[in-house]
Amino acid sequence: TMCQSNTLQGPELHTGKWLQFPQLALRRRLGQLSCMSRPALKLRSWPLTILYYLLPFGALKPLTRVGWRPMSRVALYKSVPTRLLSRAWGRLNQVELPTWLRKPVYSLYIWTFGVNMKEAAVEDLHHYRNLSEFFRRKLKPQARPVCCVHSVISPSDGKILNFGQVKNCEVEQVKGVTYSLESFLGPRVSTEEIRFSQAPTGNSFQQQLVTKEGNELYHCVIYLAPGDYHCFHSPTDWTVSHRRHFPGSLMSVNPGVARWIKELFCHNERVVLTGDWKHGFFSLTAVGATNVGSIRIYFDQDLHTNSPSYSKGSYNDFSFISNNNKEGIPMRKGEHLGEFNLGSTIVLIFEAPKDFKFNLKAGQKIRFGEALGSL
Repeated sequence: TMCQSNTLQGPELHTGKWLQFPQLALRRRLGQLSCMSRPALKLRSWPLTILYYLLPFGALKPLTRVGWRPMSRVALYKSVPTRLLSRAWGRLNQVELPTWLRKPVYSLYIWTFGVNMKEAAVEDLHHYRNLSEFFRRKLKPQARPVCCVHSVISPSDGKILNFGQVKNCEVEQVKGVTYSLESFLGPRVSTEEIRFSQAPTGNSFQQQLVTKEGNELYHCVIYLAPGDYHCFHSPTDWTVSHRRHFPGSLMSVNPGVARWIKELFCHNERVVLTGDWKHGFFSLTAVGATNVGSIRIYFDQDLHTNSPSYSKGSYNDFSFISNNNKEGIPMRKGEHLGEFNLGSTIVLIFEAPKDFKFNLKAGQKIRFGEALGSL
């Protein structure tokens, strides 16, 4: 029996030593990683984190027992080079397709995203030389009648994510997930550029935007899916006095991701147009997203989005009020304003009297020209 017990203990001890070696090696390796610079550490941790979330049965869970911690899913997603991928996608969209390949490629896209080509000004798929032209297709003149009764219309096709009064200087990107109004729009534009702006500078950012006594600030968020009409139009009669371009990330603005990442719209590249309408302050913001090669504003030839490099938190201002044009850019309700190269989001933030009412339901589909609300 003694001999038997000895022979059993030997292999057990031998196996125990072998089990210790990987753990010791991992601890040593993790110690080396902790001495690395933050960018190098992020680079090394990134592939392991992907494997940690993808592999079944917690295959990499033992790593956590020796001190390694995976990046959070949000941090992992933010580390994906979405701007680089979006630029590559933009270049791919510009490649001219052979005539014989156009119909099968576009038909697959139409089937996947439910595109209604009967509304397109040109229904023949062979007409579109590349994907970019197909995404930016125009509609037939009567496909989107503009509502004349209500004061504010939808600037685009899409889905209503949220709407209502702005409260406590915060706006909801989706229900329950908010972002800072000042972070989104940036510092207040000088009073010279907003005709009615006479609010005391000591007030909150929200109060400074409200230029007329008795008015409130309202917001509406519209998500454009990949299959939607990609152009956007003026939602009311107003004058654009200023453009602010925030270079930034290009994360997906899908409602699922918007629920997941707080202040998503403040992280993403966006173009903020501000000015005034008959009731005071008015702004329209086009928010970029993954694979949106560019945001284009038709009257702004100096705007260039999705550039290779940018400083985090930076922005570029451009005034449409100059010595030659003191009134800014007048826009009529329904007039062409700009376009995306793929689905994205439009955010309206505007001032209106307290009796302004939205004619909407959260989550509803809407088309360009349909009423958003009125007095």
